[in-house]
Amino acid sequence: MGVKVREKPKNSGVWWIFIAHNGKRKSKKIGKDKKLALEAAKKIEAKLALGDMGLDEKEEKRIPIFEEYSQTWITVTVPATCKYSTLKDYQTILKNHVLPVFGKTPVTEINRMMVKRFLMDKTNAGFAASTVTHMKNTIGGVLNLAVDDEIIAGNPAHRLGKVIRSKSLRIEIDPLNREELSHFLTTFKDNYPSLYPLALTLARTGMRLGEALALQWGDIDFRGRFINIQRGFSRGRLGTPKNHKSRKVDMSQQLADTLRHLRHERKAEALKKGWGSVPDWVFVSTTGTPLDPSHFRNRVFNRVIEKTGLRKIRVHDLRHSYASLLIQAGESLAYVRDQLGHHSIKVTVDIYGHLAPEGNKAAVDHLDDEITAPTCTLSAPKSKKGVNLVG
Repeated sequence: MGVKVREKPKNSGVWWIFIAHNGKRKSKKIGKDKKLALEAAKKIEAKLALGDMGLDEKEEKRIPIFEEYSQTWITVTVPATCKYSTLKDYQTILKNHVLPVFGKTPVTEINRMMVKRFLMDKTNAGFAASTVTHMKNTIGGVLNLAVDDEIIAGNPAHRLGKVIRSKSLRIEIDPLNREELSHFLTTFKDNYPSLYPLALTLARTGMRLGEALALQWGDIDFRGRFINIQRGFSRGRLGTPKNHKSRKVDMSQQLADTLRHLRHERKAEALKKGWGSVPDWVFVSTTGTPLDPSHFRNRVFNRVIEKTGLRKIRVHDLRHSYASLLIQAGESLAYVRDQLGHHSIKVTVDIYGHLAPEGNKAAVDHLDDEITAPTCTLSAPKSKKGVNLVG
């Protein structure tokens, strides 16, 4: 038997009463009046001494299980705050990992040690740190609803300390070199000339495929020679770019000329096919609708790779090729970050930092004064009496 008064969360000024009696547990939020909480605790202790839990069984509030809150979280909270692709990731994590462990557990029985053990088991099973972090966020997001309902005083998935081993994002990349990329583009143009402008766009801007397929003619500034990336397709849905921010990428002269010619051809195509007007999308199917990414990968890109005789690469490797060639040309990692749309320079460094050129002595030589510095001697000068002049 026990009645305790605690401040939850710590230093919040909010006081709770926690009751344990005959194998039952109950918590109740009192508010910011500690004195009132202490008085209420004394009254409950008196009732418990007489064998009264203080609540009739019929009146006792049923504690929801984790699965009940998870349904509200995944159908209401996540769709309102996250992208569709993120929603699908959370749905998979809930179904395959979290619900099998916590689904039938009353939310009041889930504690920090249970969450820690779950996350450490997943880490030891070989899951990536980013995936385990998504699992932690899933548990925390669901339990936030229980906190809002005042069923639990604090979220046991928060403030866990060091649980997930952070690893450097050393992604193994397989970019094409300049000669290989040129061979790829030539082969692409010879076999699929109508889609060559898309291949060149991917190779000369480092765009993700979903971003390129979502390009509209109004995004291209031919005078300033840049493209404004402000949307992207992901899992068949149109949304914002991956980091939720638009960005401008520079166009090479070859790409600008190719897209300008494509726009001219598209006008003639729209007239010939009776579309009425030129589609807003830059890259379209034979019916004027946005291209299907799976069709492009499987029926076009992979076939071109086979024809080139090069090693098998993914469409995304054109993005890596673009970045590596920029760095080899002497461009800074900061410029590469801006072009690729990374949310942090750390991501760029982790992936491409090893490609950056080493420092050279000619660069530090520019720091020297124009007057040659005097050469030091091994021994300090001495006076006539043999006393060292340097103290």
